[in-house]
Amino acid sequence: MALNLKQIRAFALDIDGVMTDGGVLAMPDGDILRVFNAKDSFALRMAALNGYGLAVITGGRSQSIFKRALMCGVPEEDVYLWSRNKERDLRKFCEAHGYSLDEVVYFGDDIPDVDAIKAAGMGVAPSDACPECIEAADFVSDFPGGHGCVRQTVEMVLKAQGRWNFDTDSYEKRF
Repeated sequence: MALNLKQIRAFALDIDGVMTDGGVLAMPDGDILRVFNAKDSFALRMAALNGYGLAVITGGRSQSIFKRALMCGVPEEDVYLWSRNKERDLRKFCEAHGYSLDEVVYFGDDIPDVDAIKAAGMGVAPSDACPECIEAADFVSDFPGGHGCVRQTVEMVLKAQGRWNFDTDSYEKRF
């Protein structure tokens, strides 16, 4: 891979189709239930513990997404719900924290993610992403959305930087 994994300082990601397999269960009250992969979620916690920035940029708007993002280490101000322009929100995240786009990994699986995938320093698509995302991505995971795509990529970046380190005390204090 020709990407410079050592320049990455932050991860931004869509939810449905990236952190989940894209399936949703619509409840009678209008809420939507999703299933998240625990290993993907743990990888985000590892990134947070090791000083990386995290953002969720999703078209979804339920409070369950917001709460899950917080549990994964995403700061409240970096959860962008109901995003209708993901590239613009990616740029807002970068500006808010002083990141250049080249320093950010963006994960996306469908048409609304294509521009953000192209703009990021490393655009990632799950193996089951739409063809447009796969073509735009710098890296296509071996795994589909909700089944290890995020874990594979975060682990790859942190290991390339010698930062795939787990500290039990820090983990216990933060999570």
